[in-house]
Amino acid sequence: QVQLVESGGGLVQAGGSLRVSCAASGIIVSLNTMGWYRQAPTKARELVALMTSSGRTTYADSVNGRFTISRDNVKNTVYLQMTSLKPEDTAVYYCTADRTSVHYWGQGTQVTVSS
Repeated sequence: QVQLVESGGGLVQAGGSLRVSCAASGIIVSLNTMGWYRQAPTKARELVALMTSSGRTTYADSVNGRFTISRDNVKNTVYLQMTSLKPEDTAVYYCTADRTSVHYWGQGTQVTVSS
């Protein structure tokens, strides 16, 4: 059974930084594509960042250069380091995992950026 548990969300001022974590169980983060999505109120869910098993990363244009996805293979955890945060980054952030064509989701963690 795959479980993805996000943590680290919260309230931060514009220009600040925050790191959200995703602790995975039932799946090995280094062997699968892991990612982060977000959904703001009244908006569709959107891709933020992906990391493949080979370590290749992909970012949404809106966060490229500000956000960094990484993983700790020992802790089996994926991170999203967010810097230079903007009010428009306010959203629920979801951790995702892809394995054998099945897409798994965490429960999400709220990130709120105040202006």
